[in-house]
Amino acid sequence: MTNSKIWLSSPHMGGTEQNYIQEAFDANWIAPLGPNVAGFEQDLESYLCNEVHVGALSSGTAALHLGLILLGVQSGDEVICQTMTFSASANPILYQGATPVFIDSELETWNLCPIALEKAIVDRIEKGKKPKAIIAVHLYGMPYQVEAVRAVANKYDIPIIEDSAEALGSSYKGQKCGTFGDIGVLSFNGNKIITTSGGGAIVTKTAAQKDKAIFYATQARDAAPHYQHSEIGYNYRMSNICAGIGRGQMEVLDQHVALRRAMHDFYVEVFKGLNGVTVFTAPNADYFSNHWLSAILIDPLKTNGITRETLRLAFEAKNIESRPLWKPMHLQPVFEKYPFYGNKVAETLFENGLCLPSSSNLTEEDRGRIAEVIKSVFVNR
Repeated sequence: MTNSKIWLSSPHMGGTEQNYIQEAFDANWIAPLGPNVAGFEQDLESYLCNEVHVGALSSGTAALHLGLILLGVQSGDEVICQTMTFSASANPILYQGATPVFIDSELETWNLCPIALEKAIVDRIEKGKKPKAIIAVHLYGMPYQVEAVRAVANKYDIPIIEDSAEALGSSYKGQKCGTFGDIGVLSFNGNKIITTSGGGAIVTKTAAQKDKAIFYATQARDAAPHYQHSEIGYNYRMSNICAGIGRGQMEVLDQHVALRRAMHDFYVEVFKGLNGVTVFTAPNADYFSNHWLSAILIDPLKTNGITRETLRLAFEAKNIESRPLWKPMHLQPVFEKYPFYGNKVAETLFENGLCLPSSSNLTEEDRGRIAEVIKSVFVNR
């Protein structure tokens, strides 16, 4: 066996990306517009269905930021955000000068807890600050409790930004993730299910919303023969080159989803019968996860003291990348002063959870190395 690095989630090219890139070079479309940008947006709209409109941007973070702007979030507003997530879900709230209000997870999907969500909304309203928006995340590709979260949002008339950065290819009751929110967000970072090297997209319900988002993403240039600006804009548009990569990646998206789900099944089999280890799995057939990252929980009280760090360090010693779950936002130094509602669900998940190598391009040899480390920790210890 070789000892080459096994990454947590590495890019996986399909082979046709170069064709789209070459077309862009041949036509000299080396710009943040062009046929690949329009084509990639159309490909995504066709894939997501549900009559949505997609704008290709430079990152998922940019899409979150523009989503907040479209919903009218301003300085002094409050925005509810799932605490168990990557910091990019929360950072744009501060870009707008608004205040994040963090919400705990529930144990079924590890996502936004509808009970804690409603308690937070009621309390913020009593304090004179009705939240302006809710950011709900499909963690590691697992859909959040779509209907329960939407019911709370509708009850208090608060729009949802659906952070589907990790969930392209996932669905709930047959409907694709990215289409449930008032605004949806996708990411094509290098570690995602498909990649444009760096990039993202905003998903809107109307063409007018998409057009407004693109207006902001291209420096908010007014319709004039000269450069005139009446609003603050941003340099957030995706380039035609990156969009070409995305067009090629769309051709293998379903294949990549199937391969990631196969990695999840591999871990279910490897950990079968090991007391104290739980593989993160969909609660029922309504949830279809792309399993962007496969993750486990380790209960040291049932594993004779083996912890997530025991396994992580064992992987590290064999040049295999694994990583603790996202550290909850309300525990991060930059966010710890902001309100938090819930118990310690997210905190406990972080303490005991580990993300495992999940790339769609892992080989049988890679899986053998991974299984050998797990066996050495839990069986041969």
